[in-house]
Amino acid sequence: MIPVSIQGVLLDVEGTTSSVQFVTDVLFPYARRELADFLRRRWDDPAVAKARRMIAPDAGRDALIAEVNRLMDGDVKATGLKELQGLIWQEGYDAGRLRSHVFSDVAPALRRWKDAGLELRIFSSGSVAAQKVFFAHTDAGDLLGLFGGHYDTTTGPKREPESYRRIAADWGLPPEAILFLNDVTQELDAAAAAGMRTALVVRPGNAAAPPGRPHPTFTSFDQIALS
Repeated sequence: MIPVSIQGVLLDVEGTTSSVQFVTDVLFPYARRELADFLRRRWDDPAVAKARRMIAPDAGRDALIAEVNRLMDGDVKATGLKELQGLIWQEGYDAGRLRSHVFSDVAPALRRWKDAGLELRIFSSGSVAAQKVFFAHTDAGDLLGLFGGHYDTTTGPKREPESYRRIAADWGLPPEAILFLNDVTQELDAAAAAGMRTALVVRPGNAAAPPGRPHPTFTSFDQIALS
């Protein structure tokens, strides 16, 4: 049972609102495939230059490509990498080559919660820019307007309680008034340690949840009554 005192819902993306497979089988390969050409064309763009400085400030193009591939191979949640991936995806979405997957229960639930007066925000390891373009181009339509805020790794690591305290402070809500929906128990543990309410979302293709988990568990947003 989710407490009725909830005023805001904080959501993860991969494995929670969208399938892990879409991220790993579509978005990541797209960024890897387009990387070299993207850097050739946009090397000096201010946003690209900013991301380059965060990844490898003195690297030339070939060395940067090698470092980006190394980070992607290790699934490293590096801020510069996420910024660069987001810029590459932005081009793909704008050109109509990408469209985001969301589970069928997501859009109706988000609208239902929004209509009930709850504020919705995202916390993902993907950059804020990537989050925005992701939700603006989903197979359920443009969902971006449903969200009142976005957080990424510039706020802090997702497995540290302090990151969730910062989010609550920025949101202007007490942590206990925020429900965090996620598929990773370690991240839910960190949010709970910061005082947030939590729920584990189990989706097809997600890693098996550990036994004895302390978080309420749901397989669909339809099961979460917040209004």
